[in-house]
Amino acid sequence: MEKIKVLVVDDEALMRKLVKDFLVKKEYEVVEAEDGEQALDIFYSDKAISLVILDVIMPKMNGWQVCREIRETSKVPIIMLTAKATETDELQGFELGVDEYISKPFSPKILAARVDALLRRSNKIDTSDVLDYGGIMINRAAHEVTVDNKPVELSFKEFELLSFFLENEGIALSREKILNNVWNYDYFGDARTIDTHVKKLRSKIGAKGNYIKTIWGMGYKFEVLDGE
Repeated sequence: MEKIKVLVVDDEALMRKLVKDFLVKKEYEVVEAEDGEQALDIFYSDKAISLVILDVIMPKMNGWQVCREIRETSKVPIIMLTAKATETDELQGFELGVDEYISKPFSPKILAARVDALLRRSNKIDTSDVLDYGGIMINRAAHEVTVDNKPVELSFKEFELLSFFLENEGIALSREKILNNVWNYDYFGDARTIDTHVKKLRSKIGAKGNYIKTIWGMGYKFEVLDGE
């Protein structure tokens, strides 16, 4: 069976080796890049890359620029791995389409677990996996969303968040439960991660965004009322 390929981008050779060693133990194939320009050259030339682990501060082209370039043509999962751990940096990453944000120093086991989770959730192949509520239809096999039969472009995490809401229609969901299920891991962050994604998701699905109800002090509930 062909191994899943991961691109690791960091200007520090020891950091690349640390990440590579753990991922190789998990049976992944790892391709390395030492700067942003090399990362893009590899990404565009190798169509088999299934996930990117990306540092922010690098020579020639930083991680934000690389992420922005990749997102213009691909929805491949991206994990930002960086020493820049401020709230502003983290929010900027999510705005650009980063799927996970891990601050240095980090646990390689946690990183490997998040790689597993992202790839497991991004490779669902059940062709019957369709959700349809209140005019919102999700085809998880094709990774497509339509609202009132019109296609809507969502990031990987926005797609997973909307899927989780539809799966739990009418159920009050705490932020902790959303993080644990959508991120498929005990995410070491806070409510801003959820709130940022919900805000963008509501905007993208237009009037249907009203289906995502805020439960103050707890979390959210996706609810389609009779007649809506």
